[in-house]
Amino acid sequence: MTDIRRALPATTELATLGTLIGALFGVPLGVLAAVKRGSLIDQVVRIIGLIGYSVPIFWLGLLALVLFYAKLQWVAFPARLDVVYEYTFTPITGFYLLDSAMQGQWDVFYDAFRHIILPASLLGYFSLAYISRMTRSFMLNELTQEYIVAARAKGLSETRIIWGHALRNAAVPMVTVIALSYAGLLEGSVLTETVFSWPGIGLYITNSLQNADMNAVLGGTIVIGSVFIGINLLSDLLYRVLDPRTKTG
Repeated sequence: MTDIRRALPATTELATLGTLIGALFGVPLGVLAAVKRGSLIDQVVRIIGLIGYSVPIFWLGLLALVLFYAKLQWVAFPARLDVVYEYTFTPITGFYLLDSAMQGQWDVFYDAFRHIILPASLLGYFSLAYISRMTRSFMLNELTQEYIVAARAKGLSETRIIWGHALRNAAVPMVTVIALSYAGLLEGSVLTETVFSWPGIGLYITNSLQNADMNAVLGGTIVIGSVFIGINLLSDLLYRVLDPRTKTG
């Protein structure tokens, strides 16, 4: 259990940053694709999503390592920190970016960022593919509603209609989409962490399988499953808070 407690923050930090990247780019792309439906921009966004759905994550991970680490040397080698910091840095919460910032160790923060940015961007891309597709669908539905027609009849600007009215109403189901994306990244961390030697739950399960340690595999699986269920429950509760129409009785 000690190993799992040490590995869980690494997976959580990676999935959190990946989800933030996916939401930050996925929502605007989905909105843009809906507004420009049928245009070249819409087709490009849909192709980006299609690639994210169809290409194996381990293949993209290996390709990213070859390009950005081996060839361009833009990122650090696969790990969580350089060896020199592994023995001098004392984490508090287990989230290295947060801990190093809290302690004012900006050299550690920069090193941790250089290690996490590539695997987080890879996870973020797959999150982006899902979020942008669902955002586009929600926005297309909202843009056909009567209140949009009424807003245009009143002479409101298209920018205000899209970002101030349509997106606001589409944001309620998008909360569930982003939460499910986050849970999916936690659940699907095995391949990403194995490719990038990221010391999280996924790599822990992989190493345990290689060592035939079934108790460790079972423990890691239960933890991931419990977190997945917890996030789904929280997203449902948040959905009910944001949209009172879902409340019954």
